[in-house]
Amino acid sequence: MEDVLEVYKRPYDPKRPQVCMDETSKQLLADTRDPIPAKPGSPEKFDYEYKREGVANIFMFFEPLMGKRHVKVTERRTRKDWALAMRELSDVQYPDAEIIDIVMDNLNTHSPASFYEAFDPEEARRLTNRFEFHHTPKHGSWLNIAEIELSVLSRQCLDRRMPNQSFLESEVKAWEDERNDQIVKVQWRFTTADARIKLKHLYPLIEV
Repeated sequence: MEDVLEVYKRPYDPKRPQVCMDETSKQLLADTRDPIPAKPGSPEKFDYEYKREGVANIFMFFEPLMGKRHVKVTERRTRKDWALAMRELSDVQYPDAEIIDIVMDNLNTHSPASFYEAFDPEEARRLTNRFEFHHTPKHGSWLNIAEIELSVLSRQCLDRRMPNQSFLESEVKAWEDERNDQIVKVQWRFTTADARIKLKHLYPLIEV
């Protein structure tokens, strides 16, 4: 916990961006009947029946100090999918960064080992050296600011039926562009000093 909080305390440095990463899934549902369009005095109507079209995965990358987020939709959430998303983060989103501080949970796919399953050893080592990993503790996912952004995405964009992955990708991209244009930043205020007071029950009792 304190490791993550120390990252959030650092000032903005374009050579060492702070990026939070999280992921979620979205069930794809298609209508079995065409919706009835809205008209004056009557909202659009949908049939309660739907057709299951599988599940898509959503990676959220969020740089809180700059209000910049990048969302990537994938068919699955394997080690390779994560590794490919991380390489895109490194080489496309932050090509000029020297080190990227990445905050994320302890999911088993979220480790340098995934790079070695997806790429040859030389490339895997290069990517490993591009990141400094900061994992949130067990039951401490609330420390990950990307989780907040995923909550906003769910409320503003994912709260309706998405029939297929391509439609989901287009809707998520539109949300991402609008949110980035608004430059919604996050100033994290919960500090290590606060944690040692408010969460003192998490610390061992040392008797001198």
